[in-house]
Formats: sequence, C-alpha cells, structure tokens
Amino acid sequence: MSRYNNPRPLTRMGIVYRASIALAAIAIVVYFLPREQNYAYQFELNHPWRYGQLIASFDFPIYKDEATVKQEQDSVLKQFRPYYTMNEKVVEEQLAKFRKDYRTGSSHIAYEGSYYNHVVQTLQQIYHQGIIPTDELRQLRADSISSVMMVEDNSARVVNTSALLTEKEAYERLINADTARYKRHILQQGNLHNYLTPNIAYDKEKSDAAREDLLSSISWSSGMVINGTKIIDRGEIIDQRTYDILNSLSKELDKRSGTNTQKRLTLGGQILFVSIIIACFLFYLDLFRRDYYDRKRTILLLMGIIVFFPVLTSLMVTHSILNVYIIPYAMAPIIVRVFMDSRTAFMSSIIMLLLCSIALRYPYVFLLVQIIGGLVGIYSLRELSQRSQLLRAALLITLSMMLVYFAYELIHTDDLTKLDTSMYISLAVNGLLLLFIYPLLFMLEKMFGFTSNVTLVELSNINTPLLRKMSEVAPGTFQHSLQVANLAAEAARATGANSQLVRTGALYHDIGKIENPVFFTENQSGVNPHTTLEFAESAHIIISHVTDGLKLADKHNLPKVIRNFISSHHGVGMTKYFYISEQNAHPDVEVDKSLFTYPGPNPATQEEAILMMADAVEAASRSLAEYTEESISNLVEKLIDTQMADGAFRQCPITFRDIEIVKGVFKERLKTVYHTRISYPELRK
Repeated sequence: MSRYNNPRPLTRMGIVYRASIALAAIAIVVYFLPREQNYAYQFELNHPWRYGQLIASFDFPIYKDEATVKQEQDSVLKQFRPYYTMNEKVVEEQLAKFRKDYRTGSSHIAYEGSYYNHVVQTLQQIYHQGIIPTDELRQLRADSISSVMMVEDNSARVVNTSALLTEKEAYERLINADTARYKRHILQQGNLHNYLTPNIAYDKEKSDAAREDLLSSISWSSGMVINGTKIIDRGEIIDQRTYDILNSLSKELDKRSGTNTQKRLTLGGQILFVSIIIACFLFYLDLFRRDYYDRKRTILLLMGIIVFFPVLTSLMVTHSILNVYIIPYAMAPIIVRVFMDSRTAFMSSIIMLLLCSIALRYPYVFLLVQIIGGLVGIYSLRELSQRSQLLRAALLITLSMMLVYFAYELIHTDDLTKLDTSMYISLAVNGLLLLFIYPLLFMLEKMFGFTSNVTLVELSNINTPLLRKMSEVAPGTFQHSLQVANLAAEAARATGANSQLVRTGALYHDIGKIENPVFFTENQSGVNPHTTLEFAESAHIIISHVTDGLKLADKHNLPKVIRNFISSHHGVGMTKYFYISEQNAHPDVEVDKSLFTYPGPNPATQEEAILMMADAVEAASRSLAEYTEESISNLVEKLIDTQMADGAFRQCPITFRDIEIVKGVFKERLKTVYHTRISYPELRK
C-alpha cells in the first residue's frame, strides 16, 4: 500500500485526449498573446526612472520631438513653389474665337483696326502672364506662397503669385490697358469677357514631388544610440536628452514589431515558451499526481484555469484595458486547493503566472507580487467551509500583495511622495473581485463534478431531509452513523486525510437501511425478522442496503464522492454470520459465496478505508461483554487485521503507518466512550 494509487498505463485514447487538451491550451494562449513588442514603461520628464537598468538591445536613431520637426518643416516649406502648367491651346482657341467673331460681326460693335490689334495684343500678354481660377489664387495668397513654377514648353520659370490674374482681374486689365488711346466704354461694348478663361492648371504630381524633396532634406533624428549602450538606470532623473531617447525607443519598437520577420520570430518564441511551460506542468502531473490523469474533468479544469488567466491578461494588454493587477490571479490556486491539494495548487499558480508574464513588458514585479498572493491564498484557505473564511483570505491576500509592492518601492525610491498610489487601488479592486470565488466554486462543482468543503458541510447538517428521515425511521442506524462519523473524522485528522469528507460520508454510508430498518440489529426491539427467513434471503436483504443506499443517493443528488462511501464501506466482504450459518446448516453442500458477498468495490481512497475500519469497529464494539482496555484493543486489532488480510486495502492509498495511527485513535476513542462509571452510594436512613 502506497500513498498514491498505482499508476495505470494510459490507453491510446487517453493519450490522444490529453495531448489534444495540451495542444489546445498552447494554441489558445499563443493566439491571444500580443505579437507587438509593447513598450510598457511609463515615465515623465524630470522624474526618476522607476524601473531597472535599461540597455539598448539594437541600434536606433534619436528622433526629434514633434514640435521641432514641425518647426523645421514649416521653415523649409517657405521655399516651396507649387507647379502650374500653362495650356497654349487655350490662348489659340480664344484668339481664334475673337478673330472669327470680329470677321463675322458677331460682336455688338465692330472695332476699328487699331482697337482690334490692341485687343489681340493685350489678350496675348494676359494669357502669357497667366489666368488662374479665383479659388486657387485665393488659396495661394492665404498660404503666403509668393511665387510658383510655371511649366511651359517643357521648361519651368518662376512666376510671382502677384502677377497671376483671375478672370475678373484679366478683364479689368484688358479694358484699362491703355485708356489714353482706347476708350473704356468702346472696349466694354465688345463683350471681351467671353474671350477670357483660365489657361493655367495646378500640377499635383510635380508639386507633390517638389514638396517631398524639400521635406526629405530634413533630418528626423539628432543622433544614434548604439547597441549595448546604457540608456538609464533605476532612480536616475529623466532629462530632456534621455526623454527623447526613451520616446525614440518606443517608436522604433513599434516600427520593428510591424515587420513580418519580427512577427514570425515573436510567434515562434511564444509557441516554444508556452509549450515548455505546459510540458513542465504535465510532467509534474505525471510524476506526482498521476491519479489526476484518470479523471478527464480534473485535467480539463486545470488546463482551463491555466489558459483563462493568460488569455484575459493578453486581452487587457493588447487593448490597454485598465491595469492587469486588478485581475484576481489568486483565484486559481484557491480553486485548485479547494478541489484538489496544496502542491498542485502551487504548481498550477506558478505555471499560470509564467504564461501571463509573457504578455507583460516588465514581468518581474508582477511575478513577485502575484506569487506571494497565491501562496497566502493557499495557506489561508486550506478548507473553505464558511463565507467568513473567504472574506478573511481575500483580506490577507490583498494586504500581503500591497505589503510586497510597498517593500519593493521602498527599495527603489528615495521619496515616499513618489509612491505609485494607483497600484494600491488596483490591488484593492483585486481583493474585492476575489470574493466572487464563492459563487464560482458552486458553478465549477456542477460543471466538473467536484465537491467542495462547503457542500460537505451543508450535507453533514442532520436536518437535511435524508438524514432527518433516517433519524425517524432507523434511529439505531442514525446513532451508529453519528458514532462512526466521530471515529472516522478523528482518525482522518490524525492521519492528514480529509476529515470533513469522511465525516459526511460516514453520515450517509448506511442510508440504504431506511428501506428495511427492522432487519438490522441496531433498529430491533426484541423481534428479529431473520428467524423466519432463509440465510441466503437474510444475506440478500442485508447486502441490499448498499444498492438501496446508492438508489437513494441518486434520487437526492448526492455527490459521487459520497456515493463512493456507500458502495465501498463493506468492500467485497461477506456477511459472515449468514454464510457460516448456511455452511453449518448444510455441511455437505458447497455454498455459493456470491450470495453472501457485497458488490463492492473495495476502498479506493484513504478516507474510504478509514470509514470501512470505523464502521466495523463501532458496530462490533456494541457486542463486547465487557469494556476493558484489553478487550477494546483486541477488538480493534482483530477487526482491522482481518480486513487487511482479506485484501480490503490493496488498491488503497493508505500506509501501514496510517493504519497503526487509526488503530490507536479508535482504541482511545472507544475507551472514552465506554469508560466505566462509578457506583453512587445510597443514603443510609
């Protein structure tokens, strides 16, 4: 007999199932992890650097601040000249139109020859100077652009903006060009505005190219930081130069994280890291808790917890949602501790926190604070049976995390006024969220088939319908169950087993006797119905209290761990009284042992073994002729040694040392229960 069940070899389906769970966990965690190299440092100009020493891991330029770059851009753009293209066809078309109208007399007034020549010459001058749309000229003047580049015949010339004309200005120029020789009112009669239209257009392609050439001449950096250079150390004041370097590092990380090569390398590293961490946890289960491999729901719960918190952390980091310190990470070890054991709770907490740390830029403080919080949670809530315990645990966890972070800040600060108060607020919210573990445990119990101490305490209330019915219908059995519960719980405490579990199991182990209470000696009052029955029939009724108990357990939705106590408290033992009586009555006939054998199985846990021993010892102790230390000791030794000889504990995780401790507890307990009372003297008259 060993402390843990003998590991059974995994079937092919079992291996596939567990491999699928592990691969799914790796895929989910990696999928949600941020690919970008997030720059999580927070800093301010002329304030101390709160983090560890920062070393440049690659070469990067020191970018100028936006105000400086904007000032340099504005300065260089003063030299910018937009490009306009002059359309020669417009001039030819408008002059041809004017000549045609003049010849055909389409104008209202036929000009004299000198007026005609004057209009033609002036139109040519105006079009050579350039007519521009009114809106564009207004925009040029608003942008303070003094000159433009005029493209004409594949060559460009500089033209002052003031020389460009709108259609209205061109018309005024045309009729006022030479008022001494050419009368204004005569020129106005010719509808000359019909021959004026914009002949220059904005050339966006050439203008954009010219703008880019000017801007490219500006240097966006003011120096370089070489790989391996120390940027800043903890406690140093951030001056303007360092401030620019830190901002430059942030920009460079954003640029680098966007490259396909960097994303592939990041993804490969994340897959490798997560796989190693998950594999370590699986190796732990294989080496120390192999029994969990036999329970699919158990490994599913463990992997679910390990995956949920890293995914939540990644989402908060990726979308910059609040502070990750508000997440109640201590929930994970508490849940595992309540349903399983402390060592697995600690390991699952460490694995989960390591996976969460990948998403963080500065994980050292995170791990320091959260590991301490998880340890305090495991220590303070080993058995959850009351709501006040949860409140106390949440308070202790919050205070411990705050204290650890405060100690860390004291080490790395020189002024208490610089403490990060927002962190303490986040930790306080963390503590409040821990209180939601109470309803969460209830949901997990229903989803994964676990049984917490809270449920066990509720079931051990003797006012539950099933126990109250047993106290009314089978009072002797009820008293027997109470005595067995006390014996088994004390033995469980002495051996380190779950005392609350074995106490609750003991209260329900004989509920099947409710169906036929008078056939059991503890409920009889002088009349024994077995005297009228065959031995095999009597054995069947006695054995049936196990199957009847399982039916009642199913009807009242008792947890599986309680049903296990009902089915295993007699194991595959025999009703020896009726078997021996049948054998004596028919010495020449081979008796069918299966008719006198309990269906079992034998105990599979330490708690089930303790209950089997307590049940046998308590029932047999009622038949002792006298209650002496020797008789009680002999009874306990004989009964438990017989059970061991029959192989009742071969598949049970209980040691010989535990059994000796149980024997000692039973002896002391029975001596206390059946102690000899003194005789009170009568008063002489």
